[in-house]
Amino acid sequence: MPDPKILVFSGSTRTGSHNARLAALVAKELVLGGAQVTRISLIDFPMPLYDGDLEAASGPPDNAVKLKRMIMLHAGVFIASPEYNASITPLLKNTLDWVSRVREDGEPTYAAFKDRVFAIGGASNGAYGAMRSLMALRQVLELGCGALVLPEQLAVREAATAFDERDRLVDERAAGMLKSLARRLIETARLVG
Repeated sequence: MPDPKILVFSGSTRTGSHNARLAALVAKELVLGGAQVTRISLIDFPMPLYDGDLEAASGPPDNAVKLKRMIMLHAGVFIASPEYNASITPLLKNTLDWVSRVREDGEPTYAAFKDRVFAIGGASNGAYGAMRSLMALRQVLELGCGALVLPEQLAVREAATAFDERDRLVDERAAGMLKSLARRLIETARLVG
């Protein structure tokens, strides 16, 4: 079976982001599992706040089109989601909103979210480990955009001390869950890709 192409990014662009570290660790595990990985930062895809009047006047921004096309080149997507006020970051929500609006060449609604599999994880300094943001992200992806999201997810708690000096997860259970999630994403991406 061919190696699946998987896109990895974080919903945070903050310097020193725990979720950027998590995304890097997941990307490494995916490569070790045989996937072709593309890791990006949303800082390279700036977009204005979603506004229906702006969309009506000028269509989706170029970066929304570029990101939608990039997603469609991959059979799988991993998103590391920080938690802001028990939900996903404004950056991540805005990005998903714009990408969901891109339609090219008669594509169906939500084309970027169809025919591929999504996996989600998050790291937070709190005791819940970004679990509330993962619930919100799952709702946006599954209910809002009709995406296939793996039932397994990774919630890394107490993120400030969760990584060692080589950016590996200290907690063996969390590290095992990361490996399991990466394997499942690869297996499912092979089936849908």
